[in-house]
Amino acid sequence: MANAQQTYTYPGELSDVPGWFPPLDQVLFTWFLDRQKEPGDLLELGAYMGKSAILLGRHLGPGERFTVCDLFGGDAPDGANQAETSKSYASLTRQSFERNYLSFHDELPRVIEAPSSVISSEVAAGSCRFVHIDASHLYEHVRDDIGAAREILLPEGVVVLDDFRSEHTPGVSVAAWEAVLNRGLRPICLSTQKLYGTWGDPSAVQEELLEMLRGRADCGLSVQHAAGHRLVRARAKGMRAPEFPRSRHFVAPEPVPARRRSPARRIAVDLVPPVITRAVRKVRARQV
Repeated sequence: MANAQQTYTYPGELSDVPGWFPPLDQVLFTWFLDRQKEPGDLLELGAYMGKSAILLGRHLGPGERFTVCDLFGGDAPDGANQAETSKSYASLTRQSFERNYLSFHDELPRVIEAPSSVISSEVAAGSCRFVHIDASHLYEHVRDDIGAAREILLPEGVVVLDDFRSEHTPGVSVAAWEAVLNRGLRPICLSTQKLYGTWGDPSAVQEELLEMLRGRADCGLSVQHAAGHRLVRARAKGMRAPEFPRSRHFVAPEPVPARRRSPARRIAVDLVPPVITRAVRKVRARQV
């Protein structure tokens, strides 16, 4: 039997990496990360196969550190989390994450194979400019992850909460809006599946974001107000993911040679009445 090394399919492009990272969120991640001028580290809680981590690593500046924390199929801290992991992430392994990441980058991020609850003791307070939370979907864990992010982020840093309004993740929704209503988190914008927020003042970044989004024909936009917060809602309208460097394993598809008709066939086609030629072409088109 072939081993995993022999049967593993390496991604050629970011879209080949398994995971849930829509084009709109790729655009928003890129915009937020490029906009940030103050140096700071990056942190991702919950990495799955590495799709969003690969994009995050592309925006790592000189002297900055990128940390990824995930169970990677290891033991969960409690029974509920273990059941969630076994059901949704049975195929996840650290090896698959690392293979995918190294297809696009020369070096791995700092990888912590552990529950996200350890992160406060692993990452210094006030050290990160961007934190992506996509680990457990259970309320108690998400609540604690948000609390850790608040400690770890710089004053104007950005936190992104995944699955904050999916029907199968009500615990994330409760923890996210609880943080907005009672824990000082201020929303910057909402995509279809992620909430982008800060514990700083969101006014300036919201204005810049609105200007960027209004200039895009592939993005629907609305602004609402609730509980004293301005909520910028964005949705994709045929949006494509931003350009991203291909992996070192990318192989361009072989060009399909054009079919050439023989001289005899060209003469035959020229001699057939046009009405018959059109009828034959319609029949062939229906057969394709």
